Amino acid sequence: MPFNLPIFLTWLRILAIPLLIAVYYVPAGWLSLPERNLLATALFVAAAFTDWADGYLARRLNQTSAFGAFLDPVADKLMVAAALIVLIQLGRTDAIVATVIIGREITISALREWMAKIGAARSVAVSLLGKIKTASQMLAIPLLLYDAPIDGLDCREIGNWLIWIAALLTLWSMGYYLRMAWPDIARRSLSE
Repeated sequence: MPFNLPIFLTWLRILAIPLLIAVYYVPAGWLSLPERNLLATALFVAAAFTDWADGYLARRLNQTSAFGAFLDPVADKLMVAAALIVLIQLGRTDAIVATVIIGREITISALREWMAKIGAARSVAVSLLGKIKTASQMLAIPLLLYDAPIDGLDCREIGNWLIWIAALLTLWSMGYYLRMAWPDIARRSLSE
């Protein structure tokens, strides 16, 4: 297993997951709810920054690796899933939204793995639609974690709109990836 700065940042993102959850389980006297929300938001935003930074540094320092390419999306999906579960527990988002987003991530990850195995990984390469979906959920989650007005803006309302948009884009992008993979899937199933 290679170890370099980009992979270290990815591991930090994974280590941030239990910290994000633990923020809401510390004794009540240690942190008020607004302080918990602020700390959880800061952890999530820092983790999102490391997602950008590890990819940038891997390319810039020529430290890309198969292990890093595997670990990075796993870390992303775990962080988003953990944050969504916390938000459900706090009553700030709906279980259906989390189910759609997490279910899509599992489905597309499995599809990408299978497509790579049959030599057709390019069929399910990341699309612009997937990037827009990711941007929407990466804006929504910190707003929902923070859950307090910022200059008169209702973070929960804006976050909920964005997370529902992300859920719709999630379904749309899943359909897109499945449609792109379908010719290879059909060809493979006919040859077996």
